[in-house]
Amino acid sequence: MTFNFTDLVVILPELVVVGGGCLVLILDLILPKGHKDLLAYLSLMILLMAFYATYRMASSPITDAFSGMFILDPFASFFKILLYLATALTILLSIRYLEVERIHLGEYYAFILFATSGMMVMVSGGDLITIYLGLELMSLSLYILAGFKRYERRSIEAAAKYFVLGSFSSGVLLFGISLLYGLSGTTQLKDMGRVFQNLQVDGGPALFLAMILLVVGFGFKVAAVPFHMWTPDVYEGAPTCVTAYMSVATKAASFAAFLRVFVEALGSIEESWKTLLIVLCVATMVVGNVVAIVQTNIKRMLAYSSIAHAGYALIGLVVGSDLGIFSLMLYMVVYAFMNLGAFGVVILLRNADVSGSSGVGERSPPQADSGGEEIADFTGLARNHRLAAFVMMVFMLSLTGIPPTAGFVAKFYIFMAAVDAGLVWLAVVGVLLSAVSAYYYLRIVMLMYMKEPEVLVKLTVSPAVTVALWVAVLVILGLGVYPSPLVEYAQSALLNPP
Repeated sequence: MTFNFTDLVVILPELVVVGGGCLVLILDLILPKGHKDLLAYLSLMILLMAFYATYRMASSPITDAFSGMFILDPFASFFKILLYLATALTILLSIRYLEVERIHLGEYYAFILFATSGMMVMVSGGDLITIYLGLELMSLSLYILAGFKRYERRSIEAAAKYFVLGSFSSGVLLFGISLLYGLSGTTQLKDMGRVFQNLQVDGGPALFLAMILLVVGFGFKVAAVPFHMWTPDVYEGAPTCVTAYMSVATKAASFAAFLRVFVEALGSIEESWKTLLIVLCVATMVVGNVVAIVQTNIKRMLAYSSIAHAGYALIGLVVGSDLGIFSLMLYMVVYAFMNLGAFGVVILLRNADVSGSSGVGERSPPQADSGGEEIADFTGLARNHRLAAFVMMVFMLSLTGIPPTAGFVAKFYIFMAAVDAGLVWLAVVGVLLSAVSAYYYLRIVMLMYMKEPEVLVKLTVSPAVTVALWVAVLVILGLGVYPSPLVEYAQSALLNPP
């Protein structure tokens, strides 16, 4: 593998984020305990610098960095910008929450940045080994973040489950990569795509097994059925801000890598894996929507909702055409804002002071209670906090796919891609299950607006959380009314097979 100075320029955004994470760790040793929020704002500045570097390089695609192992193209830039936005919103949502939970430690922001850098490597991976390295950097950081509430048993349990199952799925993915290498003689995606296309490889047992193993590995990361069993427990046990980050950023990066592998490397033999993904897609939509109905914990409900949305997004991958890829990219952007916003309102209620407590923000030592984490906690919210209830209603309507929210636009393009590919029945299944999802999403709206509050709740709203929530609301409503800018940008960043 040859190396030149240009290679370092190509990975400048990743170097900025990783270096920023290391700087945060160093400064954490210097700053006093009461000023950890400065590290949050430093992290935001680091993300802004990385965004600027990505934006400047987006117009000059480079596909041969590190001998083709790292790719800088419009597709990678699209997902990197999405990751910056998701990470920035997560940091804004985290500041007050970490203070309330007494876990406001500098290493939190460092691991968020390290996880983001791993995701950035994944979306720019032009080689299976590069994608795997990025995935492991992301995963190792998330294992730690999932158990960040060290005083809670369920948080430690969440981290342990995620670590054990995640390690197993990584091993399965690596086994699939080794099989593909044995069959094609290369781990570079474009070269592998040419080999399979030129040799007219049929669906032999080894190739079919390799694709199954790849689907298992990536399916675990996007929480597709039947590799979803870790999701509700980890989402419930992890700190809420970490859950929000995992539900959005991890999915975006994993779907980007999923697309690269199956479109660039295996696109010429899609008939060998298309049926497999269709079964996975339908099972994911059905299980996610049906099981979400019976949940009483809001984080578990949103976990199964996340599973269902992974099923909708898989439709774009199943279609595999330009329209399918575009619709998946669009869906990831909209899903990021509406899901982060929903978890943001959950964080608001977690920070709340219930009448009879010692005062706003004066909690006794942290407890493993469920403040703000039960669906019943939203009862009568509109009576006392109209804006918070309105914001939550917008996110619930968008997750359902009701106009004029961006969720409707995202689902419209996903289902249109299925119809365009001749998979009308798959679009019908998606529409019917979206109707099912209205039950558990609109149940929260009904509780907020049509029930009397059981207790008086006083929200402790910080400026950072306010900014994050209103940004999410404006994006969801703005894209619902005028989606053209995002549509045009996604179309210009399409992934093209070799």
